[in-house]
Amino acid sequence: MTSEITLFVNPTAGSGRGARAAQPAASALRDAGFSVRTVLGEDADDALRRAREAVAGGTGALIAVGGDGMMSLALQAVAGRMTPLGVVAVGTGNDFARALGMPIRDPAAAGRLAAEALKGGTVREIDLGRVGERWFGSVLASGFDSRVNDRGNRMRWVGGRFKYDLAILAELAAFKPIPYRIGLDGGPVREIEATLIAVGNGSTYGGGMRICADAVMDDGLFDVTVVGDCSRTTLLKVFPRVYKGTHLSHPKVTVHRASSIELAAAGVTAYADGEQLGALPLTATCVPGAVRVLTPGSPTGN
Repeated sequence: MTSEITLFVNPTAGSGRGARAAQPAASALRDAGFSVRTVLGEDADDALRRAREAVAGGTGALIAVGGDGMMSLALQAVAGRMTPLGVVAVGTGNDFARALGMPIRDPAAAGRLAAEALKGGTVREIDLGRVGERWFGSVLASGFDSRVNDRGNRMRWVGGRFKYDLAILAELAAFKPIPYRIGLDGGPVREIEATLIAVGNGSTYGGGMRICADAVMDDGLFDVTVVGDCSRTTLLKVFPRVYKGTHLSHPKVTVHRASSIELAAAGVTAYADGEQLGALPLTATCVPGAVRVLTPGSPTGN
């Protein structure tokens, strides 16, 4: 393991928390004896190019500093490679870090954890989802939730969480169940009507909503949560339960476990790790052990 590691920083994450968080994280790593190089990009494409160059150049680890968007970008650089990923979660949602039990908005603690993991060899191999060339670590959303994302992204006149609260209200007013075609593990494709279908490698999205509450990140399977053809009234009753994961017991909700899923629906855009993925149809595959993450716990293989 080389002593030089790379901090991959989003300076705008969490209203500037990314840039501020890089300093205590870097200090913790330097105090542990590591040489730290910082990678910033002019935009997402440039940042990813630089991160991939660092990985190809043999950096000892890529430590991503930011929110779920930054973690998603980092995954594109390290998936399928031996370079371990460190997580300094200082964004708004932080669902990837939350699923792994990592420190949230505590960059010094996250930096110390990464340093200890590098020295102790505590690297956890976890699964990732893959759609074409794109990787995701947490949840792929499609349906009501992704339409809320679409609408929220168009609301440039308002910011923050309030924007998405307004988007939820607007989507509820226009809501109708969506005709899907769904196939699991290469089996027969079924036609169903559903409110949303969420494909979980991790358990949460949206900053802690436990949409795929029982998902495990190293079991080789997705948890696929299907919220059926709810009325607006039922949806208003069920949706708040997602914060505790108790929605899974509702009769309109079913969960499937599968290593791959085909999804098709007209007029639906998929989001993965909170980032726009593209319009359905798509096929998502769970890739076991696709990334090595610096986490607390026993070394890989123990």
